[in-house]
Amino acid sequence: MKNMNSMMKQAQKLQKKMLQAQQDLATKTIEASSGGGMVKVVANGAQKIESIILEKEVVDPEDVEMLQDLVLAAVNDALKKSQDMVSAEMGKLTGGMNIPGL
Repeated sequence: MKNMNSMMKQAQKLQKKMLQAQQDLATKTIEASSGGGMVKVVANGAQKIESIILEKEVVDPEDVEMLQDLVLAAVNDALKKSQDMVSAEMGKLTGGMNIPGL
């Protein structure tokens, strides 16, 4: 029974550390770009897009599809980088264990 109590305390400590890490990650940002930096997207560790920056030269009314593709590529890259950042930080806490929901 003593071993079970010890495991529960360790699990509670890990849970607190993970919650704090998630809160910290929500304040960290990454930047992704496409079109040679013409479209930039900033995302945080909560997988929320914080900003999209477009250079004037990329806005061409005659080629809206290209702009849409560049924005989509940059957003997807930003979200992927954000997920990678979260996985790396959580992996430090869990020792590489695959815990569902992280």
